[in-house]
Amino acid sequence: QVQLVESGGGLVQPGGSLRLSCAASGLTPDYIAIGWFRQAPGKEREGVSCIRTSDGSTYYADSVKARFTISRDNAKNIVYLQMNSLKPEDTAVYYCAAGWVYSAQPGDYRNWGQGTQVTVSS
Repeated sequence: QVQLVESGGGLVQPGGSLRLSCAASGLTPDYIAIGWFRQAPGKEREGVSCIRTSDGSTYYADSVKARFTISRDNAKNIVYLQMNSLKPEDTAVYYCAAGWVYSAQPGDYRNWGQGTQVTVSS
C-alpha cells in the first residue's frame, strides 16, 4: 500500500524559508516520479516541482525557479522541497504525489499525501 506523508508546513514571513518533507512507503518500481503540487483557495492544483527517481532529473514551475529546490534521500525514501525567498503568493496547501510518469500535471499522479499548509504572511 502506497503511503505519502508530508510535513514541514507552517507560517513564515515573506522572504523566509521552509523545508517540506514527503516520506514515501510502499512504492513499487512502477513509480518513477515524485511531485510537489500546491492548491490555493479558489484555484486549481498546480505543479510546483517534480523529480524522476531513476536519475534525479528535476522540473520547476517558472514561478518557483531559483527559489525552490527538490531533492531526495533514497536511503530514507524522503523527498524534500526547500523553499526560499517565500512570497505571499506561495501560500497554499502543498501536496506530494507519486506517479508512473515524470510529469508536472496533477492528473498523471496516482497517489497523494494529505497535504501540509504553507502560509506566507507578515
